[in-house]
This record gives sequence, structure tokens and C-alpha cells, in this order.
Amino acid sequence: MMAPHGVTFGQAARVWARVAALSFGGPAGQIAVMHRIIVDEQRWIGEARFLHALSYCTLLPGPEAQQLAIYIGWLMHRTRGGLLAGGLFVLPGLLAVMALSWMYVLLGEVTAVQGLFFGLKAAVLAIVVQALIRVGRRALANRWRVGLAVLGFLALFVFDIPFPLVIGVSALVGFVATKAGSTVFAAGAGGHGGGNGAPAGDGLLGPETPAHARPENVNTVATIALWLAVWLVPVAVVVGLSGAEAAYGRIALFFSKMAVVTFGGAYAALAYVAQAAVETYGWLKPGEMLDGLGMAETTPGPLIMVLQFVGFMGAWRAPGSLPPLLGATLGGLLTTWVTFAPCFLWIFAGGPWIEALRGNRALSGALAGITAAVVGVIVNQR
Repeated sequence: MMAPHGVTFGQAARVWARVAALSFGGPAGQIAVMHRIIVDEQRWIGEARFLHALSYCTLLPGPEAQQLAIYIGWLMHRTRGGLLAGGLFVLPGLLAVMALSWMYVLLGEVTAVQGLFFGLKAAVLAIVVQALIRVGRRALANRWRVGLAVLGFLALFVFDIPFPLVIGVSALVGFVATKAGSTVFAAGAGGHGGGNGAPAGDGLLGPETPAHARPENVNTVATIALWLAVWLVPVAVVVGLSGAEAAYGRIALFFSKMAVVTFGGAYAALAYVAQAAVETYGWLKPGEMLDGLGMAETTPGPLIMVLQFVGFMGAWRAPGSLPPLLGATLGGLLTTWVTFAPCFLWIFAGGPWIEALRGNRALSGALAGITAAVVGVIVNQR
């Protein structure tokens, strides 16, 4: 049976595959391209709904662009839509970084292949820049929001203020201003409307919350239990089979911990990961983190995919009883699993409650304040 919005699952798969293929440019470019395709071209959801979802995803640990894809896919086609969107978003980067990692350990040379990906990245640069300008213009619909974005950028780039504090202050500004009766953080404030995209509350999905996206306590508890199991049962199995002190057990536990503390994008965690990987665990030699970062920077997908390279190298150097290349491949896949599985938990469990906030003016104002600061944040991440 076709969904009320008329977008079939097959059509959605083709759209999400296109989004994945163009997912260069870090979170700024990825979010902007998603906006262009989903809001402007496909008109699945409206402007306000896209920015509302983006605000929530920015609050979460992990890659906000991939979580935004999960959120929109879930809105459109329930859980399977979220799995499709989130899985396709990660797949090109997973395959590309894995291939480059194989070449790195077998040949010691990845420059030629990186050059190919760099050429692809350059080819979509114009699309990324155009899309970023569009989403920035619409998110910053008046001078107050522009000011908040500038302050957010300066706070991170110039003053090195912690990311959670920047987001918290932005939310407080939006909440207090809206509570006081100001409309500067209201949906559509500034008069820009939807432009070529769907109107603020419109889109093929419509302004109403779909039945599957309405919060229920029992469903939330069941969802949390299910996705905690999806995420942590493999970790428990790996630790049980290999031991907590073996490379695979350490990889599973360390990157599971990183999955819940990587607020503010990949760069916020990379220095800590690099130090631990070199000095604590011996997974990398000095300088190899930069090689992995180069792989992630020039391939599609979230920058946090560099963690796959770290897990790959850790298992390559301590494969246990497995052949080194097989052990390294499993180490990289294990790292990717524990990095991205929690993203589905945050969206599937929290999404319905965030959808419910669309009817609360003050809390929507807080999220709008976050959205304004997000423009400065994602630019800083590049």
C-alpha cells in the first residue's frame, strides 16, 4: 500500500542513493545537498520541518548529516526508511575507506586512488556551494539569526568555546526570546518563505505528524531496548570471545564510548582518538592518523569514517589467530558498526518526541536558535 505522501520506497531508494553519491564536503556540504534534493527538488518536507530536524540532530553525538538522513527517511517510510537513508549515506564511505585501507597496508600507496576521489569531490563542489548558500539563506531569515550564526562561528573558531556551551546558549536565546513574545525565531520569520522548495509547514508529507511518528511511552521503551541490543550485543559477543584486553575487545569498547561523546562533529574527537590510538593502544604510528584523515576527507560520507581506518589498523597490528588482512577488515567493520548503530537509536527513540515539540512555541524557538547557530558551527567544521 502506497504511503499518503505518494513517494514509493523504490523512489526513495533512488533519491537516497543520489544523496549518498554527492555526500562530499563535510557536514556543511552534506546537509546543504540534502536540503537541495529533499526540500527544493523532491519537496518531501517543508523548510521548517527540515530545520527542526537538523536542530535535534546537531544536539546528538555522532555525524549530524547521517542522523538527519535517518530522521527524514524515518518520517517518510517508517523504520525501514530510516535504515535505508542512514545505511546508504554511510555505504560509499565505508567501501571507499576500506579499499584505501587495503591499499595502504598492502601497497603503502593510496595517492592515485585518493586523486580519483579528489576529482569527484571537485566535480560536486559547485553543487555543494550552491546548496550551502540556499540552506544558509533560509535558516538565517533575519538579522538576529545571522548574528547568532556569526557568534556561533566566532565562539568556536576564535575563542574555542566548548560546542555544548555554544549550542546551549543558542537554545536559551531562542527559548527566552520566543517566551517573551518575539517572533524572530518563529517559523518563516523574516519573510523568505520556502523559495523554490516546499512552504515552511508543507511538502508531500504534509504538515501533520504521521501516525508512526507520534510519541508513546511503551514504544519508546521498546525501541530503546531493541536498538541498545542491536548496538551492544555484538560488542558483548566480541569482548566475550576475544577478551576485553585483546585488540577486538578494545576496539569494540573504545569506539562504543566514542559514539556517545563525539559532540560537535568529528574534529572535536579526532585529537583524543589520535592520542589514544598512538600512545595508549599502539594501533597507529605517529602520522598515520593524518593518512586516515586524508582518506576520509577525499571520499564521500561522514568524516567520522576515519575511525574505520583506526580500527582497521589496530586489528592489522594485532589480528590474533586470524590472517592480518581478514582481522583488519573485521576490525574496521566492527568500528563502523559501533560508531553508526547508536545513530539509529537516537533517531528512532527520540524522533517522535522531537516531532511533538513542533507544537510548542517556546521549545520550537529554542530549536530555531540552535538552527541559526548550526550554520556557523557546520562552517567551522569544514
